[in-house]
Amino acid sequence: MYDKATPIERLGIRKHNWWNEALHGVARAGEATVFPQAIGLAATWDEDLMLNVATAISDEGRAKHNNFARQGVYEMYTDLTFWSPNINIFRDPRWGRGQETYGEDPFLTGRMATNFVNGIQGDDKKYLKAVATVKHFAVHSGPETTRHSDDYNPTEADLHETYLGAFKAAFDNTQVASVMCAYNAFRGAPACGSEELMVDILRGELGFDGYVVSDCGAIGDFYYDYAHNYVATRAEAAALSVKMGTDLNCGDGEGNKMDALPEAVALGLIDEATIDKAVTRLFTARFRLGEFDKEVPYSEIPFSVVASEKNLSLSAEAARDSLVLLKNDGILPLKEGTKVAVIGPNADNELTLVANYFGYPTAPVTALEGVIAKAGAGNVVYAPGSALAGNVFGNRKPVEAGVFKHLDENGDLQPGLTMTSWHNRTGEGDPVSVTVDAQIDHHWKTSPINGEVADEFVIVWTGFIVPETDGAYSFGVPRMSEATVDGKNITDGPIEMKAGEAYPVEYTLNAVRDWPVNTIEPTAKLSWVNTSRDWAGEALEAAKDADVVLFFGGIDADLEGEEMSVKIDGFLGGDRTDLKLPQVQEDLLKKLHATSKPVVLVNFSGSAMALNWEDENLPAIVQAFYPGEKAGVAIADLLWGEYSPSGRLPVTFYKSLEGMPAFDDYSMKNRTYKYYEGEPLYPFGYGLSYTTFKYSDISVPENPDGGDAMPVSVMVTNTGDRAGREVVQAYIQLNSRPNASTPRVELVAFDVVDLAPGESQRVTFDLSPERLGYFDDAGKLIAPAGMSATLSVGGGQPGYMTEDGAVSTEVNFARE
Repeated sequence: MYDKATPIERLGIRKHNWWNEALHGVARAGEATVFPQAIGLAATWDEDLMLNVATAISDEGRAKHNNFARQGVYEMYTDLTFWSPNINIFRDPRWGRGQETYGEDPFLTGRMATNFVNGIQGDDKKYLKAVATVKHFAVHSGPETTRHSDDYNPTEADLHETYLGAFKAAFDNTQVASVMCAYNAFRGAPACGSEELMVDILRGELGFDGYVVSDCGAIGDFYYDYAHNYVATRAEAAALSVKMGTDLNCGDGEGNKMDALPEAVALGLIDEATIDKAVTRLFTARFRLGEFDKEVPYSEIPFSVVASEKNLSLSAEAARDSLVLLKNDGILPLKEGTKVAVIGPNADNELTLVANYFGYPTAPVTALEGVIAKAGAGNVVYAPGSALAGNVFGNRKPVEAGVFKHLDENGDLQPGLTMTSWHNRTGEGDPVSVTVDAQIDHHWKTSPINGEVADEFVIVWTGFIVPETDGAYSFGVPRMSEATVDGKNITDGPIEMKAGEAYPVEYTLNAVRDWPVNTIEPTAKLSWVNTSRDWAGEALEAAKDADVVLFFGGIDADLEGEEMSVKIDGFLGGDRTDLKLPQVQEDLLKKLHATSKPVVLVNFSGSAMALNWEDENLPAIVQAFYPGEKAGVAIADLLWGEYSPSGRLPVTFYKSLEGMPAFDDYSMKNRTYKYYEGEPLYPFGYGLSYTTFKYSDISVPENPDGGDAMPVSVMVTNTGDRAGREVVQAYIQLNSRPNASTPRVELVAFDVVDLAPGESQRVTFDLSPERLGYFDDAGKLIAPAGMSATLSVGGGQPGYMTEDGAVSTEVNFARE
């Protein structure tokens, strides 16, 4: 009942590591295809593509597991129980983990989740290819800084209209095997110990019969004094969680809370029969994965599917379909032979490809690399231009071998660093080797000590850095590593260094099994950037001879994400405190704009950006989200017109936070497109194309019964001169809103169509009663009997489309 389940040797049951991740590719276990981050996948609005992506992910997950199992390796992140997808609603643009979701709409989220779950779990009637886990049940979307102690109490109407919808869709349309419960409290009780949430709603109202895993450390939050402090002891926490239906504890730095269950039984806090139910649910999943059978249909998936050409091509396809063209005054697509200045802190930033929860990409292409490949090196000049924000830089590169030195036996500086290796967890005792290493830039497929797939070791590099240029240098290292330069911890900020002087460096790689890391394909890399350069001056110089400036800006997963330590202007703990582009980037954009060179902005972010000045002054803007390892290929193809963009926003891009409720207020008032009363910068569902589409001949029944499915059809025609993909979106607006939680406008259907120039296609939908009705104040679904509504079908939300870009009709529902 712990994520690191120990073996039961007398029964021949191996150990099982329940924790694995597959948000947009198999994560944290070495090489894998990296697809666009979840928010980017949502921007495709393509259910078939999502199914294909998830199928590829589970193929790779099975293949990697098969390979590990053949070698007897059952480490963290090697088993088949994936804690994905994240189907919380991105209700507030400040949330750092919103990038992991499918956006702000429960229906879109539910449809994408359905296809992801089905792709992960496979279609065999007996066996699961892998386990999908929908998370975090259920009212959870920031703030990150207070997630262990916050208590949320939404109205019944908001609960059912917004927070439960995607989970219900997953339960209704898939056989999803697992749910993860959240950190926060729900109406007074920790979510994983809430009878109302876990028993009445999850197991009762929604009918879920699989197993539930806690978020990591959430059971400890029951009694930690800095968290909920809801019960007094570990035993009480363990008993309460299991009684409420939490079967599995993902631990934290304080270990397994379920080890207190024997004490809880002795104290009468829980009985063994209740524990048996939890164990039965857990072993049911392991049986369905085929762990105890010899012949399982997925056990022969070969390792060759991992990062295969087929999957890399699929990643590129998903990246292309995820890019959203927000503005285009006609400058795009660029003409062949255009000379471009590639500028911006995200132009050559690999983190913008992989975001968070990622595997090791085998063929990453940054925006800079993609542009050079497309336009030719002779037509491209590059300058990073600025930091991302504060002292956070996106263009660190490995420290060059030429500046590393060590002392020889005569005390003279020689090339390389002294590399000392220990085959233990502590780095104590006699080392197994002492050698000279030219550079700290390693990705090992197996242990460099003994060649094993999962091994524990410590390596320390010592010596000196002799920089060639004066400056304040910012350094970075990957997980499991730490470093000091000139006796200073590199996390304390940039380090002043003089050219030609020798500065002591010590780098330690602790490749040990710990929470929450494994030792699969360990890496060691010391990267740096000279923060003292005249970044803006270099950028302006680069722009002088260019026809067009391509500015790759925005943010990355070092600024937004899960419970982070970052605390700088605009960012706090993984969340955002405002929506603007970081000031250093906007200042540079204004200087570039003043040169009179046209500037095209490609913005990377997992959340909405208030690009107000940029929208007013720049001729073209592309929203890239975090597009996966083939980002550069997809972006360059869009910029030079190899395809017509079709991505649509899965979130609203607001002009500011003005009028929005407090971040920790879970009321939906004035949140998301369904309730927002202001004028957005770019609305939910928005995106431009290189061609045009016309909607006509909408068909709906006369006086339909709102308690039955309602057929709708519309004709869509490509009226442009090039092929294009259109995301057809249907919205309903009840002409009278029964309560505050009734949406002012609501997405009820969508589909994608590919049309040649002049081609027409009739698109049909069957709108279920759930799509037509509304929730009353008690959270009950009510059919719109006797009510009237406006149904609009087009390339985006009603009110934001051209005359040809949508068609609408009145619907008068029959009375009961």
